[in-house]
Amino acid sequence: MKSQFLLSPLVSDGGKSLLSLGLMRALRRQGMKVQPFSCGPDLADKAAHEVATGCASVNLDAWYASHGHIQYLYNTYGEQADVCVVDNSAGLFDGFRKWQGSGADIAQALSVPVILLANARSSTYSLAPMLFGFKRFRQNVRIAGVIFYHVFSPAQYGFLREVCADAGMECLGYLPYDESLRMPAKYSTLTSAVKAELDGQIQKAADLMRDTLDLDKLLNLTTRIFPCAYSLPYTSEMEPRPQTLERKWRIAVASDPAFHFIYQENLSYLKEVGSVSFFSPVYGNDIPEADLIYLPGGFPELFARQLHRWKRQLQQLREFGEDGGKILAEGGGIALLSRTLTARPGGTAYQMAGLLPFEAAVREQRLYAGYRKADVDGHSLKGYEYRYFDVALQQDPHLRVIAMANLKGQNAPSSFVCRYKNTIAVTAHCCWGQSGITDWW
Repeated sequence: MKSQFLLSPLVSDGGKSLLSLGLMRALRRQGMKVQPFSCGPDLADKAAHEVATGCASVNLDAWYASHGHIQYLYNTYGEQADVCVVDNSAGLFDGFRKWQGSGADIAQALSVPVILLANARSSTYSLAPMLFGFKRFRQNVRIAGVIFYHVFSPAQYGFLREVCADAGMECLGYLPYDESLRMPAKYSTLTSAVKAELDGQIQKAADLMRDTLDLDKLLNLTTRIFPCAYSLPYTSEMEPRPQTLERKWRIAVASDPAFHFIYQENLSYLKEVGSVSFFSPVYGNDIPEADLIYLPGGFPELFARQLHRWKRQLQQLREFGEDGGKILAEGGGIALLSRTLTARPGGTAYQMAGLLPFEAAVREQRLYAGYRKADVDGHSLKGYEYRYFDVALQQDPHLRVIAMANLKGQNAPSSFVCRYKNTIAVTAHCCWGQSGITDWW
């Protein structure tokens, strides 16, 4: 039996993440291959999914990709799985434009049933009309049931079962409240120690739900017949990727605790157009011989001192760019190309590669976040920005700068695409698996 479902809270709040991750781990314990997907642009959730399931997580985002391409991704990665789990961190109907791009939008496009996750911490009987309304708001979005979290006692859960009965909703169980359950801070990075801590928390959540979650009922309510259950016909050639290269590229990708915000579809695309090797800016590996160096996002400011120590690698990066080598840097990856990187307000400004004329600095605990877009040489570039450092871009006659706009079409503060020789730097994380990038140079 194979199953598929989308997990979503009623509204965006803290606390549901370990329920989702614990459920994925509980399914994995049953000997099932669990394929995780992340609804939306979040890359931190993607990393946590991989810890919980052992499988690479794939982002499904209607801002970046057409519904046809989302269908292609879902089919491609989910075909060999026993269970497909789409994790939605925002409220079910919260999209980038009303419900467009929301978990409900993705669930409808893929014909995937929804399991609601409801916070029971301060909930009483008002949950009944909320569940009733969610179930009936969009008839094409099938809500199969609800799981509660922050449940303090079996007696409280008994009351919640009555709430579900009156709302006409299937009740599938709960995650008991445990004050020791904590996700690592959002502004952190997946070092070995953090991964071990997260793994322990996921294990604890799965243990807590061993006797409180009806897995058999959940799987029976969400069975699938692959691939016939989809709203679009399955074909591996439904969304062919553009490939215009006469030969395969050699591609070097930065990958370590400082640079791990990379969309799985980007990596898959790079492996199709070239041979991919990895190197670590944090641990000072020499950069492999390459036609393209890709610097994905992350939180390099948390490793500013370590990055600064590896002067040989920074020099290699600078010389590669000055000699016309192709570099693509996104999000936190652009900090490695800056002149200096400052990790905290008033802290030391550590020298970086110095290829691009700007300083990157955390000046206050301010988050730059949101969808971004720009038109660059006939290409519509879309991305999601998520960074804490500010960028002080300086004038340079050899540097071409294009401002990025937000969803309202207004220029977003300090958000840009810039080009110097064959180096392209974008303050946002971009998903270009559908459109390709080889013709950017």
